Amino acid sequence: MIDGAQERLGRIQLFLSRFVPGCALAALVAMSAQFVAEHSQAPAMLMALLFGMVISFVYETDPKVRPGIDFSATPVLKIGIVLLGVRISADVAIELGWQTLSVLIIALITTMALGVIAGRILGLDRNFTILTAGAVSICGASAALAISSVLPKSKESENQLFVTIAGVTALSTVAMILYPVLLQQFEIGDTLAGKIIGATIHDVAQVVGAGFSISEPAGDTATLVKLLRVSLLAPTVIVVALMMRHRANAATADVKHPPIIPPFILAFLILAALNSVGAIPDGLMEPITTVSRAALLTAIAAVGLKTNLRQIASVGYKPIILLVTETIFIAIVGTIGFLILGR
Repeated sequence: MIDGAQERLGRIQLFLSRFVPGCALAALVAMSAQFVAEHSQAPAMLMALLFGMVISFVYETDPKVRPGIDFSATPVLKIGIVLLGVRISADVAIELGWQTLSVLIIALITTMALGVIAGRILGLDRNFTILTAGAVSICGASAALAISSVLPKSKESENQLFVTIAGVTALSTVAMILYPVLLQQFEIGDTLAGKIIGATIHDVAQVVGAGFSISEPAGDTATLVKLLRVSLLAPTVIVVALMMRHRANAATADVKHPPIIPPFILAFLILAALNSVGAIPDGLMEPITTVSRAALLTAIAAVGLKTNLRQIASVGYKPIILLVTETIFIAIVGTIGFLILGR
């Protein structure tokens, strides 16, 4: 029994010595980004990405931190997405009605289609177009991280993820400032303005900021619509995973393929279901949400730490054109959809 305990202790020590340095570095970058975000108007996600990118040479030069940074960029990311499920419930969909859900689904499908078509015209990798369109359509950086986890890995994968996260976060910040001004200029009512903001701005934090900059009713509505939009993350990731599985099956029948429903998405759905039936105590909601945000921020910091600056510089202008096109398109579709169905 003593030998068994010593063996377990040795395994724990080995695990800690291997993963703690990199995880601690990613967490430190995330905390620094959060501190700056709380004392400025800068988005925490973007700050974490940029801070990590600035010291990315550490990942390249110090082998000790690589396992922990890799761990933060994948398992920690999945933990954050799973815990995001506690923010989803059937009550949100019921409260907003079928009209709102219809507009969100139409915006999602058409933006994904536009992304693939525009990416083909621009000569961009198809996986990259799926990644950008999913990020724009659903919930920005969080969606990009989730979708990237089921896409095939390549030499360009990390750089594509970096460009997507940086792009959608920057565009969300611009939209947070611009959209409320435009909506008030056209004298659109607070509730309708909140729906449009929730359906068209990428990241949750910027949705909240834009909505409450108009009024409290607009902010409340924008937040609810955004949460309903986040609930589309799970089915989207499942569809993308099925597409990748089908493509892999067509290429070869001998390779072991990933599960149809990724386990972390299944766990996300289970938490959302538990929340819908009131099985998660109210006192746990805020702590779980805080852990989810921290995990996602740490994962984004890890992505920044793994980014190769030289390769990013060679990306060019086409991804920017794609992201801007998708952002403008979903803004148009969401606005028209709510003007028709969502009054």
